[in-house]
Amino acid sequence: MKTLNKEMQDKITPAMGLKLLKDGNERFINNLKINRNLLQQMNDTSDGQHPFAVIISCMDSRTSAELVFDQGLGDIFSIRIAGNVINEDILGSAEFGCKVIGAKVIVVLGHTSCGAIKGAIANVDLGHLHFITHKIQRCIPLLKKQLPSVSDDDLCSHVTKANIALGVQDLKSRSSILENMSYKGEILIVGAEYNVSTGAVEFFETEA
Repeated sequence: MKTLNKEMQDKITPAMGLKLLKDGNERFINNLKINRNLLQQMNDTSDGQHPFAVIISCMDSRTSAELVFDQGLGDIFSIRIAGNVINEDILGSAEFGCKVIGAKVIVVLGHTSCGAIKGAIANVDLGHLHFITHKIQRCIPLLKKQLPSVSDDDLCSHVTKANIALGVQDLKSRSSILENMSYKGEILIVGAEYNVSTGAVEFFETEA
């Protein structure tokens, strides 16, 4: 498997980048990991990097983006934060990854059985955790109004998906750089959910 260089990165379109991630997840769930020489990739990327995607995922120990999408060194930017929420640091990192380095896809990756989501629903307030739960809680009142009889488990599922959508919305509404790149078709910003039981990633390609 060749290490990405600038020429290869330039040839990847946003749609191609999304397909690379989908194909990688398909390999992951079928235990068909590509054989990579990581030492060679380390050497190849020692003077620079040309990732094709930015993955904003939860810090959950089960959701490593490199593993879930079967990617090697230099292939993706992996930004991890509890609840895959968007703050100023995440925005700046995504802007750097796309505008400066040339990534073509941003994925906001949530996952099933997320502790941050459960904490937001339970209104857990612990130290600095409220900075995360408050961002997630933005969608909860409307969901409870729409689904008055929903069970806790089903509410968790709905909040997870709504929180992913909020993340995609935040990237475009809070960053004129990313919004403009998305409008021009230079990047694709999508949401996705990883199932911790099956390993499968479901993409929500509303922008496409």
